Amino acid sequence: MNAPTRSILSICAGIAGVGILCLGLCFGLGKPAFAQSYPAKPIRMIVPYPAGGGTDIAARWICQKLSEHLGQQVFVDNRAGANGNLGTNNIAKAAADGYVIGMATPGPVTVGPSLYRDLPYDPQRDLEPIILANESPIVLVVKPSLPARSLADLIALARTKPARLTAALVSTGSVPHLLTEMLKSAAGMDVLDVPYKGGGPAAMDVISGQVDMLFSVVPLVLPYIGSGALRAIAIASDARSALLPDVPTVKEAGFANVTGSAWNGIVAPAGIPQDVVLKLNAEIANVLASADTKDRFTGMEAVGGSPRSFAEFLQGETRKWAQVVKAAGMQAQ
Repeated sequence: MNAPTRSILSICAGIAGVGILCLGLCFGLGKPAFAQSYPAKPIRMIVPYPAGGGTDIAARWICQKLSEHLGQQVFVDNRAGANGNLGTNNIAKAAADGYVIGMATPGPVTVGPSLYRDLPYDPQRDLEPIILANESPIVLVVKPSLPARSLADLIALARTKPARLTAALVSTGSVPHLLTEMLKSAAGMDVLDVPYKGGGPAAMDVISGQVDMLFSVVPLVLPYIGSGALRAIAIASDARSALLPDVPTVKEAGFANVTGSAWNGIVAPAGIPQDVVLKLNAEIANVLASADTKDRFTGMEAVGGSPRSFAEFLQGETRKWAQVVKAAGMQAQ
């Protein structure tokens, strides 16, 4: 091979090497570059319930603080309907670009797959877990005029008056709804169900004496318990609540399996870039860890954790409620 030929080949090889290096830089640095520039526009957080409820309140606080952390507006978009399934479907079907995220709750995410035959989304397949935001204990309350000061009293009263006592049911497939059915089954209580679309109206009817009892998240009814407008008789958690330390658990009354808590988490459409998932997780974790958030989440415990730990939590909750729904023979239309 003569000198001119070797020179030409050397130049070609050099050009090819530069091309390969450029491709490597493009592909290798593409994702981190996207995460570094994200977000470049406002982020929409879908809340699958009306404004004013516990999930909406938590979402608005997180959005406010997240906007400050990210330097871009993060705003709430309420998409209520079908017990949370409508808004959750909106999350699942949105573009997986990091600019639509949403609030996940037990009903449409971990209960719905067992309760509904025609869900238009699969939570395990269509939703990407980002972080578990908070958990809230659930308490069983009764109207003050009811002659029951303990769970044992309530069960005895229900047995002496079959089909006479009434229980408010908050949203089909919600944890309070399932706890009501679990307690009725475990204790052999013949109680009439009165369905409601939300916890607020249900609590008001128990306070007014129109309905006898209600399983509710603690933050919603805590002021009424303090004023005497409602009587708390049992906590549906593994341990007593620091907010109601004198109220025994359902487990203490002998019903160890009648447990559950309400929670809110943040998810995105499946397929969102993983570096964006990690960035959102880290920023929201900082929000949840702040003293301001702990003060704001009265009655709710800020949680946090990794996307993987939230995914494992969702899997465990889905298995648990599938067993409950099957054992109760429940099926929603």
